[in-house]
Amino acid sequence: MAAADGETNDETGQLEFSLDVPFPSSREAVIALSSLSPDREPRKGGISKQLMVSGSTLSVRWSADEARILRVSVNSFLDHLLLVVETMEMFGPPSEA
Repeated sequence: MAAADGETNDETGQLEFSLDVPFPSSREAVIALSSLSPDREPRKGGISKQLMVSGSTLSVRWSADEARILRVSVNSFLDHLLLVVETMEMFGPPSEA
């Protein structure tokens, strides 16, 4: 089960949202990171997104100027994450390379 947290940074005034997605293995978390990392935000400003893996957990952190921009980015990411997870389930666990 994924864990999410949202808040406003008092120092910067930006909205922040974080999402931790556990995977069965660190290899699967890295595969998800590799699949999702190329998707940069279309806007040049107003939002930033950082992805990282720690153990078997994919962590994503957003920072945005506006709630609408944050919502659109998170929704888009979740759509892509769902596709990645469904694809990994379809093909089964990754083999060791």
